[in-house]
Amino acid sequence: MTTVHDFPEKSGSASNATAKVLSDRAEGEAYVASVCFKHGPPRLLGVELEFTVHYADDPARPLDPDDLATALGPHTPRTLRPDSPALPLPAGSPLSLEPGCQVEISAQPQTTLRHLDAVVSADLAHLESLLAAQGLYLGDTGIDRHRAPARKLGTPRYAAMERRFAPMGAGGATMMCSTAGLQVCVDAGEAHDLAVRWAAVHALGPPLLATFANSRIHAGRDTGHASARWLAVMETEEARTRSAQPGKDPAAEWADRILDTPLMVLPGSDGRWDAPDSLTFADWIEGRGEGAGLGKPTEEDLAYHLTTFFTPVRPQGYLEIRYLDAQPAARWLHPVALLAALLARPSTVDKVLELCEPVMGRWECAARFGLADRAIADVAGKVVDLGCAELGTTGLPPETITEISEGVLSLVSGSRSHQS
Repeated sequence: MTTVHDFPEKSGSASNATAKVLSDRAEGEAYVASVCFKHGPPRLLGVELEFTVHYADDPARPLDPDDLATALGPHTPRTLRPDSPALPLPAGSPLSLEPGCQVEISAQPQTTLRHLDAVVSADLAHLESLLAAQGLYLGDTGIDRHRAPARKLGTPRYAAMERRFAPMGAGGATMMCSTAGLQVCVDAGEAHDLAVRWAAVHALGPPLLATFANSRIHAGRDTGHASARWLAVMETEEARTRSAQPGKDPAAEWADRILDTPLMVLPGSDGRWDAPDSLTFADWIEGRGEGAGLGKPTEEDLAYHLTTFFTPVRPQGYLEIRYLDAQPAARWLHPVALLAALLARPSTVDKVLELCEPVMGRWECAARFGLADRAIADVAGKVVDLGCAELGTTGLPPETITEISEGVLSLVSGSRSHQS
């Protein structure tokens, strides 16, 4: 398992003279299926933590990228300082930046949750120390509570995305520049278990999105929504943000979707990466990009196209669970441990599907109303109970399990009291 940043940059043309040219749709579909769904026993666990960054003396003050670069020093990503050594944090986690200069720790995957906790906690503490020395701190919610979206990174990809999303409304700019998520990465599992695990991580989406939603306040305004962050994602571009409809053959279904979705950006040497209007990857393979001066696409081009999808769950050889709002730094482990426990055993996965069936697919409702929705709150409470009962499978120390159980149960206790 590796971690891939949401918005990778690439210099020069998307095509590579040594990359394999895709001669037909079947080759494209086979490539997507092979790289997005890798089989094997569930073994590794990873996490990506995003945070907004603020000045301690005035959280609403616009962030100066120079101040952030000074704080991060040799860890500064090259999207901000091209000449930076971009060193990983001391425990090995690469550091990256989102377009609004949200910081992201992408922890190297670990074989146990206890090891992942140790790595992330060490790197997170180091990052907080670096920022504090320059009068900065990490936000503790999934959206910028104080500032309107403003793009801080001037890369060709981000500029092209901004132009593409602007006619669709404010969601694109908000997603790019104001949001912060907590992404949990789990192995896809054995081939015979893939469809069930794929279905389970999607089924858990609405109840867990609602449970950990904390992004109601944006830019000093009460949006009235439990997760304004996830609504911003949903309002960006449906073709690349809507949830999959889990079926019997996730790899084939995902491959079809990838090839039939229009290109979002097209890396090039001219500095302007805007893709031709409505050109799908399948169109490109079939030669309909010639009018835009495009030759045959390669596997490298298709790999880049895969990075332009922002679905609730994104397959990248492993399953990247993307629907959770960022949590306070001290509580990042809570949703990670809960998800790990809920996916640890086939019998628990089966129970997850049974419990979540009444609210399957209710993404927008979960984002708008959170646990104020009675049906979602009821399922969320049952899911949390199940997950807490399974925390012993995670290998965490008893005192950590107790802390997580108490913390997670407290999130759903209010909705239970209201229902009673």
